[in-house]
Amino acid sequence: MTFYAIGDIHGQYDMLRAAHDRIAADRARHASTDAPVIHLGDLSDRGPDVRGVIQHLIDGIAAGEPWIVLKGNHDRMFSRYLTNWRHEDVRLRGDLHWRHPRLGGMTTLASYDVDGDMNRDQNAVHAEALAAVPEAHRAFLDSHPLTHATDDLLFVHAGIRPGVPLEQQREDDLVWIRDDFLPDRRDHGRLVVHGHTVVDAPEHMGNRVNLDSGAGFAHPLTAAVFEGRKVWVLTDKGRVPLQP
Repeated sequence: MTFYAIGDIHGQYDMLRAAHDRIAADRARHASTDAPVIHLGDLSDRGPDVRGVIQHLIDGIAAGEPWIVLKGNHDRMFSRYLTNWRHEDVRLRGDLHWRHPRLGGMTTLASYDVDGDMNRDQNAVHAEALAAVPEAHRAFLDSHPLTHATDDLLFVHAGIRPGVPLEQQREDDLVWIRDDFLPDRRDHGRLVVHGHTVVDAPEHMGNRVNLDSGAGFAHPLTAAVFEGRKVWVLTDKGRVPLQP
């Protein structure tokens, strides 16, 4: 069976639409019109139009598109900010917070026309965010699954803790892990397809495939197609094999 996947989006609405166009063209060439598209999370932060990205995905799913959207760490931080602006993710360094320029929460708020200036009364900023972010967007963020598994593939935002059965994996690892996962060369059973860690170009490491090519920093957004464990990156001219 054919599956498509899209790496970390980070508010890049135009790039997302272009990725969906590349997928549509591949579907037409290969008669795979019903193949699911898995979005690997991080819809929010850094890029200019988080609101547009979320609304586009909501509208597409409502129209019957076979789209699956996984939870990323940035989506979790955005969602938890809306619940409690003082909350900071347990995996964040102590000197960082969601609205820090490195994280990009300010651009998410700006896409909803909220001025998140740290010099403002943060209770007022939070109240404005609650009024500006549609309830449908909040519900959408909260509904994302952490993984999507097939016989051959495991789609997840950040990765897995090696050696731990899927049903015992912790959410914190699935949306944040790096150091204990990326260097590990053991066979995970399924080919793990993930984002979260920016690379210059999509990479195939044999036991995992990383599709985060840096859209959050205005680099290209990667879309790929999987048939069994075979992988191709989608370009405007068609499929390009991605080999280990």
